[in-house]
Amino acid sequence: MAVISKKICMVGDFGVGKTSLIRRFVERQFSDRYLSTVGVKISRKMLELQDAQQQSQEMKLMIWDIEGQTKFKAIAPSYLQGANGVLVVGDVTRQETLEHLEEQIHKFTEINPQGAVAVAFNKADLLDSEEMAYLQTHFQLSHPALVGTFSTSAKTGKNVDPIFEQLAYQIWHH
Repeated sequence: MAVISKKICMVGDFGVGKTSLIRRFVERQFSDRYLSTVGVKISRKMLELQDAQQQSQEMKLMIWDIEGQTKFKAIAPSYLQGANGVLVVGDVTRQETLEHLEEQIHKFTEINPQGAVAVAFNKADLLDSEEMAYLQTHFQLSHPALVGTFSTSAKTGKNVDPIFEQLAYQIWHH
């Protein structure tokens, strides 16, 4: 079976937990230390995917961790070029980061109209279930490319594997 290689970008405001989600997914580690990403850092992870028809596929995810942007600094479109999917991350403890999710989805799909999109409401371990439910209802996102929204926690590992796997399956079957 041939391995297929796919590019996934991680985007979101600074400090939302993009790097922590990648570290949890790729290295199975978590650190409370904040490490600012400068430019882009690329991580790799092999996945063995299997669908309902028992077909399987090995996929190498090339995960581009793109530095968080501020109002003054937009994501370089060249980083997004050629991506098969994007994981857009917001921090549930900072509502302004959630307000930017739609804009980030739009920017990605403008450059990659065929790309798949997943959204992480990250740091879910810091809110109770009622607060999480409210946020997910309040920030209802709808976009044709949207695979789903997930409440995630890099610290506890909640929904980290499922969000990457769902994105990978969508890319494989698209």
